[in-house]
Amino acid sequence: DVGRFLRLFTALPLDEVAKLEALDGADLNDAKKILATEATAMVHGREAADEAAETARRTFEEGDAAEGLPTVEVDLSDLGLLTALVAAGFANSNGEARRHVKGGGVKINDVQVTDERTILTMNELSDNGAIKLSFGKKKHALLKPAS
Repeated sequence: DVGRFLRLFTALPLDEVAKLEALDGADLNDAKKILATEATAMVHGREAADEAAETARRTFEEGDAAEGLPTVEVDLSDLGLLTALVAAGFANSNGEARRHVKGGGVKINDVQVTDERTILTMNELSDNGAIKLSFGKKKHALLKPAS
């Protein structure tokens, strides 16, 4: 479907779309990145698309806690992991957050967390002054202490 979507949602020349459509395996991911960037550019402008592409590259390819990630200010005085997952929008309730943790899909600063009773503290703050909270491979947020 990547080729079809490139034709529908981008202004790329058809010969370039044909080249991208011919890719397979791991190379197909490059076509998907181009699709995402071009579609974002049409909706939000080239500058926003390039910024989003760089944030995604640093986050997914380098494992960085990139500055462009959604940021949530939280009170770290007694913040439980389940509450943090709800605050970040990764779960609608503590029960749903608990299932995510038990399913092995939650990470703090790229380290898997299996204890639903985990309390986040200032000790988890990274050099950028935030805690990177991840759910699955594609959902990430930065938790920053409330001022």
